[in-house]
Amino acid sequence: MESFDVIIVGAGSVGMAAGYDLAKKGVRTLLLDAYDPPHTMGSHHGDTRIIRYAYGEGVQYVPLVLRAKELWKELEDLTGVPLFAQTGVLSAGPVGCQFLQEVQGSAQQFSLPLEVLQAQEVHERWPGITLPEDFYACLEPDSGVLYSEACIRAYRKLAIQHGAVLRTHTRVTGLQVEPNHVIVQTENASYRGAKVLVSAGAWNPSILQSLGLHLPLVPTRKTVAWFEADEDLYQSAKFPAFVFTLRDSMFYGFPSFDGSGVKIGRHDAGQPIDPDQLDRTFGTFSSDEGDVRSFLESYMPQAAGRLTQGKVCIYTMTPDEHFVIDRHPEHEHVVTTAGFSGHGFKFASAVGEAASQLLTDGKASHNLSMFSLLRF
Repeated sequence: MESFDVIIVGAGSVGMAAGYDLAKKGVRTLLLDAYDPPHTMGSHHGDTRIIRYAYGEGVQYVPLVLRAKELWKELEDLTGVPLFAQTGVLSAGPVGCQFLQEVQGSAQQFSLPLEVLQAQEVHERWPGITLPEDFYACLEPDSGVLYSEACIRAYRKLAIQHGAVLRTHTRVTGLQVEPNHVIVQTENASYRGAKVLVSAGAWNPSILQSLGLHLPLVPTRKTVAWFEADEDLYQSAKFPAFVFTLRDSMFYGFPSFDGSGVKIGRHDAGQPIDPDQLDRTFGTFSSDEGDVRSFLESYMPQAAGRLTQGKVCIYTMTPDEHFVIDRHPEHEHVVTTAGFSGHGFKFASAVGEAASQLLTDGKASHNLSMFSLLRF
């Protein structure tokens, strides 16, 4: 049986970042993934993810996302691969919107650049946007878009260069925790690790349940779609990524990169699923295209062109939509990162680092108390 200092179960966004950070420290690290990351079976595909720093989900996230920003830049510098496009991020919603109030509060507390724009100012700057009169918007000029699959490829390359072992197409079938080590079983072999990181996305609930952790994690089917758009209005050189908080729903999207069209998804809603039984056919539900097309027709009508492609992915939701980054309450050599609730990718570099610190130092440099699994 091969032995490692740390075994990582799930080498997606956080797992791959943690694998790199551990290997860089000289920790003998094994990464196991049921597929071949980056892949289309988890939560990281679809080319792009938004990164924003004045954080509408809570000011407590800001130090972590600012660290993530530093680490993404470091990864870009180390690999020479473009990973970030500074498009700016425009967050819009009705007057009194709590999300926008948190954005403004975060910007003020951390001295982050932010422009507050009334509806008419938005129309003048971006003629492709139509806002109701009682809406306003906040523009973060320094924010933008991460190339998610490129980020994972970059971490994968560096992790292996630093000596990490990656086994792809290797599904974990069992995890046995002993007082001073763990045994990880796969379909073809078993591995011994002094410590383990469980970072398996939508497969976390079943793995953690086998360890006695019954966390309220709900894997949820989500979709994103690309539409033909007026390139003069929506190309990435002119148009920002965006988050719109409506009275009964929330949408996010991306400008057109290299003529790909506007990409858009609905952040709320979705159907609870078993990740092994997920129907990955876009269009299975009328809402797959209907919800996002309806949004575009109302708010960005010149982007509501022909549907060019649609993809199915997964959110893993917690009840409060905050993450889980913690050690097992009974087994300090077991760490999990889970429940990223559709807004985790931007943090993956920093969460991977934090998980690495929990495994090697016993504590992280960031305050992770709000991500404790004991809150459930």
